[in-house]
Amino acid sequence: MGKNSKDEQLEQFRVDDRDQKMTTNQGLKVSEDEFSLKAGVRGPTLLEDFQFREKMTHFDHERIPERIVHARGYAAHGEFELYESMEQYTRAGFLNDTSTKTPVFVRFSTVAGSKGSAEAVRDARGFSTKFYTQEGNYDLVGNNIPVFFIQDAMKFPDLVHALKPEPHNEMPQAASAHDTFWDFVANNQESAHMVMWAMSDRAIPRSFRMMEGFGVHTFRFVNAEGVAHFVKFHWKPVLGAHSLVWDEAQKINGKDPDFHRRDLYDSIENGDFPEYELGVQLLSEEDEFKFDFDVLDPTKLWPEEDVPVKLIGKMTLNRNVDNVFAETEQVAFHPGHVVPGIDFTNDPLLQGRLFSYTDTQLIRLGGPNFHELPINRPVCPFHNNQRDGYGRMTINKGPVSYHNNSLANNTPATSSPEEGGYEHYQEKMEGRKVRNRSDSFRDHFSQATMFWNSMSNPEKEHITDAFCFEIGKVKNKSVQQQVVDMFANVNLELAKVIADTVGANPPTGNGSAVTKASPALSQENMVKKPNTRKVGVISNREGDGNGLQVIVQTFKDAGLNVEVVSDKLGNIGDLPIDHTFLTGDPVLFDAIYVASMSEDKKFKKESDRYVTEAFNHFKAVGADSSAVSILAGKEGSPGVVNSGEGTAFVDAVTAHRHWNREV
Repeated sequence: MGKNSKDEQLEQFRVDDRDQKMTTNQGLKVSEDEFSLKAGVRGPTLLEDFQFREKMTHFDHERIPERIVHARGYAAHGEFELYESMEQYTRAGFLNDTSTKTPVFVRFSTVAGSKGSAEAVRDARGFSTKFYTQEGNYDLVGNNIPVFFIQDAMKFPDLVHALKPEPHNEMPQAASAHDTFWDFVANNQESAHMVMWAMSDRAIPRSFRMMEGFGVHTFRFVNAEGVAHFVKFHWKPVLGAHSLVWDEAQKINGKDPDFHRRDLYDSIENGDFPEYELGVQLLSEEDEFKFDFDVLDPTKLWPEEDVPVKLIGKMTLNRNVDNVFAETEQVAFHPGHVVPGIDFTNDPLLQGRLFSYTDTQLIRLGGPNFHELPINRPVCPFHNNQRDGYGRMTINKGPVSYHNNSLANNTPATSSPEEGGYEHYQEKMEGRKVRNRSDSFRDHFSQATMFWNSMSNPEKEHITDAFCFEIGKVKNKSVQQQVVDMFANVNLELAKVIADTVGANPPTGNGSAVTKASPALSQENMVKKPNTRKVGVISNREGDGNGLQVIVQTFKDAGLNVEVVSDKLGNIGDLPIDHTFLTGDPVLFDAIYVASMSEDKKFKKESDRYVTEAFNHFKAVGADSSAVSILAGKEGSPGVVNSGEGTAFVDAVTAHRHWNREV
């Protein structure tokens, strides 16, 4: 055989799909690949949809052992306390009894990157919560963005294939700034709203502790009388929702690729327990069609000004995991893990997830018994006739493993709804079997424009810069032009700036006529607190130890976390030095304060680097009266404190960023 015999051997397996007709894996020609098969255009997805099941099953099993998406994650234990009973709306026990503390396990994650990727990337973040209730486990499987790219689960494999590194060269990692992703966006324009969020500051959160969470889908609450309400879930961080700036995030990925998990771990170890309030938006069934969007459309949100968020409880994360693999990696979330009183809607993306998650866990965790892993086991007993399989831990006694039976008095027995048995909401269904979507899902741009209208000027500038960066990384000129033309439907001026920056033709048309805004969407309107903000205090080892102690204590009393930085490790008075200029970095702090200066040229140079970098990232910077020279040229700018007064500096840190600063 010749030197190319191995290549010749493989040639029979090489396929070029270009210019071919789409088929199933059995060779059956496909007539429609956009929509799952439903009972009516707004009805549930049907189990007989073999095309969807083949496509989704193959996607779910594509990679092992890490998750296909959300591979890079970190988690913590905690508890949930209810403020007031929701018995009027749902029979879910953990949402009825205010005296109960419900254990929870929360996993935060990036979506696109592999398990070893950096964390401060531009990406949506997973925010998934497992409630260990006395009625079984309830999983609220959400993101830090309230909408999604697609409307139908049939498109999910396509989205992730486009978003992931391109298969011919496996680049780029954990990034959306490449041709296939933006080609998908331009040719699947239902993604417009989600893309606006992804290009905003929401996609580069300051920490998991300062990040909102959303259930994304519309679910149902059902009370004991069988009355249903539509519901959307929100997690509101007590510290407010805040973000990094893009240049800062890129540098953090080099300085500390574990930035977000380290922040979460350290906060819990220090007793600064992250807190989130659970909020719900409730809508009666009679109001289902009163909006100019479909309430079941996962690319749409319910503006908080139209449907207020009711805060009903608080979650506190108070314990780190003991073993990342056994807990964080083996936890199995599933939106189909529900308890009585919480039910589904016909959102076609949610309907597909109800199939996909179990299918994914089967391959990731080795078989059907993943529920027996310690992190996944419910706190209440479970009994059924399921037996054997990989990883079985339960030792079932007796000869009976079927229902109905007489040998075991027909046990385990079913439970009536009055006894706590789960009963699906009896929604009336009618319609033809179709592979289509409702016309009420066809507006892709109104809420994307509403999001843009809701942003502050700095936030709009950041979105514009993000688009210019991402589309500037796209090599294909046609794709660049398609994106420009697409987002002219959101905001014409935004599209013009993108076109001018990347060398595309100016967009045509009149842009969007939507003027509605939702102030709740802007992070500038979020609560701002100094608590747990990390301040790097630079001090000369020969400086005034007592003075340093006073300023550090002032910051700590205000709720700030302080770490001392100097040229070498050791102590300054009784205070240990936490970092050298090399082991720390200004991007790892929320603010920089110079307590004392040295005559050493290298010390001055490094101090100036810390102050200048923080200043350029719009952070608070300050100096004691003995070190005020380090602020030369920056005095008088917003967020620059040169009086040596600790309280004024705390106020500057609390503001998070000082966007009106000239840099």
